[in-house]
Amino acid sequence: MKKVLMVAVLAIIISSCGGGSTENTMTVTGNVKGLKKGTLYLQHIADTTLVTVDSLVVDGDGNFSFTTELESPELFYLYLDKKDNNSINDRITFFAEPGIITINTNWNTFDLNAKIEGSKSNEKLKEYLEVMSKFNTKNLEYARLSMDPKTQSDSVAFDSLQDLTEKNVKRGYLYAINFALNNADSYVAPYIAVKEVSDANLKYLDSINNTLSVDVANSKYGKELKEHIENLRKETKE
Repeated sequence: MKKVLMVAVLAIIISSCGGGSTENTMTVTGNVKGLKKGTLYLQHIADTTLVTVDSLVVDGDGNFSFTTELESPELFYLYLDKKDNNSINDRITFFAEPGIITINTNWNTFDLNAKIEGSKSNEKLKEYLEVMSKFNTKNLEYARLSMDPKTQSDSVAFDSLQDLTEKNVKRGYLYAINFALNNADSYVAPYIAVKEVSDANLKYLDSINNTLSVDVANSKYGKELKEHIENLRKETKE
């Protein structure tokens, strides 16, 4: 009987010590092709400050793996310090969530062609950003045309471009708001509301907030959205 009890106790100890993963554990793994030397940093924003969660010195092998506990799905960054005094194209942005997320990329085009798999929230964010980039490209095109001396000397043409820019910006805002409303069960929805269109009309932000699922509303960005709306209401009363 004593032996049976000892075996049972030992099994409990092993299971409690050996399995470090929980339902909130995120593992970020992958490969930086061609990377021989450098340091990889897993980072996120905490209280408006960029914080390094973990780091890894790379020496001859571009494989990497980070494991951390998440309080809530949120934006994370994989930063590569190549020791080349050049910070361009060195930070990959992705939407972190529990589970295994794989990031594969190349050292010389680190953030340009990164392939990110394993995060549904990141796929949703990618879907949103791909459409928004078209609105942004259009705005840049209008800005370039409005800077042309010929356009500036033609008041009709200049005013027309200004009108097109305003309409394009409004369409972008409406797309962002509708995207959040139509994806209320995604952690990306409150992120869009507080980070992309925080200056939108209060009624739109309120609509997004009211449609969020319980889990999303209790997430990092869900709480930020609620706080933002409460602050806006206080400002309107003053």
